[in-house]
Amino acid sequence: MEILFWLLISISFLVAFVGLIYPIIPAVLFLYIGFMMYGLFFEFAPMTIYFWVIQLLLTVLLFAADYASNLFGVKKYGGSKAAIWGSTIGLLIGPFVIPFAGILLGPFIGAVGAELLLHRKPFKESVQVGVGSLLGFLGGALMKGVLQAIMVIVFLVYVL
Repeated sequence: MEILFWLLISISFLVAFVGLIYPIIPAVLFLYIGFMMYGLFFEFAPMTIYFWVIQLLLTVLLFAADYASNLFGVKKYGGSKAAIWGSTIGLLIGPFVIPFAGILLGPFIGAVGAELLLHRKPFKESVQVGVGSLLGFLGGALMKGVLQAIMVIVFLVYVL
């Protein structure tokens, strides 16, 4: 039974990492589901108040990294708030409209479209903003992946 429990916890963590590629999946939620499963299947005692404070701080950092990376990527290349919104909408819709490639093309197309349509920027400038959006997304995914890995490592340090 113990192997099955660890398998379920591991699957929950794996789904959290899939959330880096498909942002519609609430990655942090699946990390916490894994923590809760451990508590229910085994015991909550190893997960002290310090564990939960560390996890909460890492969660706040994760959300901040997600927001800041998109904002930085778009702003660095001269994008507007509309481009940030366009990028975010493209990020959420892209994977459904264009499976697999939509995760990269969605934010790019959303940012470019917002700059072209709402701010009437020239095509070349709009594409630069789209590239910034894409770089921001990729940088954010990398940073979130590192933070999620740290969260799992902290969990394992406390429970093993």
